[in-house]
This record gives sequence, C-alpha cells and structure tokens, in this order.
Amino acid sequence: MRSSVSILAVLLAGLPAFATPGLAASCSAKGDGFGAWLAGYAKTLTDAGLPADAVRSSLSGVAFDPAVIKKDRGQGVFSQTFSEFAGRMVNKNRLTVGAQKIKANASLFSRIEAQYGVPAEVIVAVWGLESDFGANTGDFPTIQSLATLAYDCRRPAMFQAELGDAIRIVARGDLAPPEMKGAWAGELGQTQFLPSNYLRYAVDFDGDGRRNLIRSAPDVLASTANYLQSLGWAPGQPWLVEVDIPANLPWDQADLPIKKPAGEWQAMGVRPAHGAIPNGLAALYLPMGRFGPAFLAYHNFDVYLGWNESLVYATTAAYFATRLTGAPPVGPGNGKVEALGASDIAFIQGALAAQGFDTGPKDGKLGQRTREAVRGFQLRAGLPADGWPDSALLRALR
Repeated sequence: MRSSVSILAVLLAGLPAFATPGLAASCSAKGDGFGAWLAGYAKTLTDAGLPADAVRSSLSGVAFDPAVIKKDRGQGVFSQTFSEFAGRMVNKNRLTVGAQKIKANASLFSRIEAQYGVPAEVIVAVWGLESDFGANTGDFPTIQSLATLAYDCRRPAMFQAELGDAIRIVARGDLAPPEMKGAWAGELGQTQFLPSNYLRYAVDFDGDGRRNLIRSAPDVLASTANYLQSLGWAPGQPWLVEVDIPANLPWDQADLPIKKPAGEWQAMGVRPAHGAIPNGLAALYLPMGRFGPAFLAYHNFDVYLGWNESLVYATTAAYFATRLTGAPPVGPGNGKVEALGASDIAFIQGALAAQGFDTGPKDGKLGQRTREAVRGFQLRAGLPADGWPDSALLRALR
C-alpha cells in the first residue's frame, strides 16, 4: 500500500465536519458518533462537487467496523527479517504459478512492456505477493473500511481523502459499491491499489470502457505497469543483483542513498554471487547487515520503495522478480545474523531519538529512517556502521 495526497485531500483538510469532540484524544474503537460524522462527511463531499447519487449509494448502510481498527492496531508483518518474509512468500508454488502466468499471457505482457517499459517478471512478482495472482483480493467492504479509518483518530486526513476518492471511482463508473471489496485498509484489486492510485493509474487495457482492477487481468497488469512507470521505472535496467562481499568493507558506505558505479564496488572487492554485475550506478544494500545477504540495488529498486516503503516488502518483491527471471535462491550471507525483537527495536528508537537521531515512528519496526539512525550512532560509537541493530548496539545504548 502506498498513500498519496488527492485533490480531495485539499478540499477536506481541516474541515470541522470531520471532527467529533474528543476523537483526536481517544482511540476508543467504539465508533460513538460515527453516524452523525458520516452524514456531515457526505454533505461535505457533495458540497465539494461529487455527484449526490454516487455519494448516497456509496455511503448507504455503511457502519463503523471495529474489526478494521483491530487490524490497524495489530500490524506486525514487517517486524520480520527479509529472510523470514522472503522465505515464506517467495515459495515454490508462487514461483511455479508465476512462471505459468508469464507463459500463458506472453502476448499481453509483450504489449504492456512495449507501452510501459516494465517487464513481465516485475509485474507478476507484485501480482503474486499482493493477492496470489488474484486469488485473494480481500473481502472487507472497501467503503466501510475507509469510512472507519477516516473516522478513527490515527490517520483521519489520509483516509478521509481515500474515502472521497473511492466514491469518485463509483462516480466515474469503474465499479459499483457492492463490487468494492478488498483489504482491511481500503486497498482494491489484484495488486491492491489505494483509491487515490486507482484514480490516477488504473487503465482500461481490455477496452470494455471500465477500469476494473478486481476482475480484468489486462486492466490489473497494465495498471500495475503504469503505476510503476509513473514511479520512475527505467526500461531495460536491472533492479537487484546478489553479490558476495569481503569482510573488510567500509560498512558506512553500504547504504541505499550512496550510489557508486558498479566498477567502483568491484574495485572494493564486491563480486557477483552469480553471473556478472551489470554496469550502472548502484548502492551496496545489506538488508540484514554485514552478515546477511548482500545486493547491489540499482535505480529501479528505488521504484519498489516507491510502491511500498517497507524495506522488507520492497526487497522481497524485487527478489521475487529476479527469481522469475531465472536467478537462483539467495544465499545465507557471511555469518549468523542477530534479529532483535520489536521491543528491542522500540527501545533503540527511543534511545536514539533521545540522542537527537531521527528514527521515524517509535513502532518497533526497522524502517529506513531507523536504520539511518542506527548507522549514525554506530559511527559515533566506533561500531561497524552497517545500519543493522544487534546486541553490541544495545549494550552501547544501555
């Protein structure tokens, strides 16, 4: 899931119709006052120019859903390491089915790549991870989920905008409200577009006059390519290449924002794990620190992070695509990797923030900002600055 700001967000920002007394101070998850809020929200949408019939049909019968709030508070997938998540998600069945999908839809993928520049393997990897190639798109009523999150106090501005965009999808004629079922956070379709991205990037590739990302495989796959192209996908360029690394690298250089010519990395002792290292600017990327797997991450890997900012998800999706191109399974790395739990990560985030580092949210999840903060402290403390938190870092902070 990737959020974006829609035109409607500007219209809705700061309007009192979206505030219920006490809501911002208390996430009670009981939905008290939801009906009155929804009526006010509906009026604001029609005042902003959305067709009254689309607003009415979309919001009719919508109720506050405590199950959505429970899901929102319980997210834990990306406390897993890359090896854990990729080991589970890039399995034999998905690789087999993915290869079959590419072969069965060769003509379709050829047309898509000619128009958008994105190869089949990249699209199919996203398709497989997001919904098992369309088999599991979710069964939460989309508009009800979005309305619940729009009323909740945690991220109301984002979801008020997404809810308005979902109703614009109805008004445009792409989907009817009963069709709109998906993930608990409002993502729609076989590659899980938030409504704002559905509006921007969904295309009618089967020519039936609708952009249907739930039922139409041509629309789904071409829209996914269109979105990736919009994020900056460079046709014909690599994205992630596994490498072997020496034990004496300057670890502070192994950082996604630091890109060097591939030849410079090779001069520092970086070697291809399989085949050859493509030319071009690349970052040395250590998703699990200096003892785990190592990759050269090229510009197109940044596109994966644009799709989903979770390092674990983005790395897994990029790795899955390399496997579909014929790359072998990723190696184990150069030693035993310490994987700290969420409570230790949350402690590290708090301790680093107290010392002036920007770790992002103190949520126990190891995102890019937390890794940058870890790297900064490691440099200060004279530890190997690979950005991976371990027991040595914990001892130094304590």
